[in-house]
Amino acid sequence: FGPTAAKERFALAACTMADKACRVRTRKFITNRLLQRKQFVVDVLHPGRPNVPKSELKEKITKMYDVKDPDSIILFGFRTQFGGGKTTGFGLIYDSVIAAKKFEMKYRLTRFGLGTNDRKSRKQLKERKNRAKKLRGAKKAAVSNK
Repeated sequence: FGPTAAKERFALAACTMADKACRVRTRKFITNRLLQRKQFVVDVLHPGRPNVPKSELKEKITKMYDVKDPDSIILFGFRTQFGGGKTTGFGLIYDSVIAAKKFEMKYRLTRFGLGTNDRKSRKQLKERKNRAKKLRGAKKAAVSNK
């Protein structure tokens, strides 16, 4: 019963936790035609599990609502209740990925792999600003317009 036995027990517990099922329910379901989407609150019941990955939830919602493209589903704002076992969040199902790219916020698109992050680091911006302070006239305009 040394430290290896404890590791084996931990590995078994991890395997059985992943096998445990979760139940997904939606409520406050609204069809929003102006934004070309369906929106709803997602309740996830997962007793015996710490939480459920969004990828797994996306698969379950795809089956529930017969969504053609799983990339048009956006899930966010999940909070686990104290004591675990229940998590609540928000879900959007866009009519198409094109509609999602048109209406959804840029940071969420980036989070789900539908957009790109074009921001430069804070340090780069400050260095450019300080370089521009040392120049005058046309040279300064050339440095700051890059």
